[in-house]
Amino acid sequence: MLASAALSYRDFRLLFAGVVVSNIGLQMQGTAIGWELYDRTHSAYALGFVGLVALIPLLALALPAGHIIDTHDRRRVLMVSLAIFTASSIGLAIVSQTRGPLAALYGCVLLTGVARAFHTPARNALLPWLVPADVLANAVTWNSGGWQLASVVGPAVGGALIAARGGAVAVYVCAAIGTSAFLLLAAAMRHHSAERLGGEMTVPALVAGVRFVARSKLLLPIITLDLFAVLLGGATTLLPIYAKDILHVGPAGLGWLDAAQSLGAVLTAVVLASFPPMRRAGRTLLWAVFGFGAGTLIFGVSQSFALSMAMLVIIGGLDMVSVVIRNTIAPLVTPDEMRGRVGSITGLFIGTSNLLGGFESGAVAGAFGPVFSVVSGAIGTIIVVVAVAWYWPTIRALGPLASVEPEPIVV
Repeated sequence: MLASAALSYRDFRLLFAGVVVSNIGLQMQGTAIGWELYDRTHSAYALGFVGLVALIPLLALALPAGHIIDTHDRRRVLMVSLAIFTASSIGLAIVSQTRGPLAALYGCVLLTGVARAFHTPARNALLPWLVPADVLANAVTWNSGGWQLASVVGPAVGGALIAARGGAVAVYVCAAIGTSAFLLLAAAMRHHSAERLGGEMTVPALVAGVRFVARSKLLLPIITLDLFAVLLGGATTLLPIYAKDILHVGPAGLGWLDAAQSLGAVLTAVVLASFPPMRRAGRTLLWAVFGFGAGTLIFGVSQSFALSMAMLVIIGGLDMVSVVIRNTIAPLVTPDEMRGRVGSITGLFIGTSNLLGGFESGAVAGAFGPVFSVVSGAIGTIIVVVAVAWYWPTIRALGPLASVEPEPIVV
């Protein structure tokens, strides 16, 4: 398979371009929100409150968002979410320009969370319709690589623009332009998913995605792996402590540490796109998460900046392997009429584990020190991999991703 196989499909090219340009803008915006809040309040609590505000709509809307995505044209749902993103960015620009109240700024963050609750599951549910099944893994690789590239470029460009303009208004305008561009690209797609009749929002319909995930022989173990790897094995929250007190590299070194995982992910995406599809995807996934834990363990005890950087690059690369396998399995194993609801549930798990993982790392570090926090979490991740491999033999036996078939819906 050619490395650019997915890019030969017009609608996927439009989606990929939209993902890159919109995520660069949103990553710039994330940097700007943090900078502006701290500049105005000098409070760490004000920064932490951003994550809580963004989580509220994710928790509240996960089930109804999934149902709406499964019963309406997913391209249109995607476009509506992008319109909401654009409106929130324009709102942030106005608040920043007028030095409006912080409550208004947090209101725009809340609106961004509403958009995100619909955006990611709608985009993921739409993706399998844009390329053939045997090209899906390649498409996921490009999609995830584009997102990681935005994670490298966006914060750097956002910070430079804030410094050049002396404020965050221009960054918010750029974010609005990025999401508007994605909206136009989505409008140009030729694929339209038909609205399904009989899609009343009943309680059984809302929880159908939860039931499907709980009974799945593939989805449940891969979500479990990701949940605990992020919850236990993440070292990102503690990077400022490592940069200042352990590695002694200051803020410049912290910038490199922050970028290292995304750099590893982008490089791995290029490699994955260039190689043939995986023949033993299940074991590859298990070894990738095991390696993630082992790399985190070495990072935790390292006192060398070069070794720490190398481990973070490797961790980012192994995480990209996990992301590609997980995001390819999920749409293949899920019947099309369930992809929105299942995508919302998996997104809820991932989003919650990211926030709780940061809290867990900080709490353990506060009680026992940063090294203990990172090392104990890494060991916990490795134990979870061994337990998942033992409890779910279907993961060990999983072969090529293209061989994955939809699992039945049990009523």
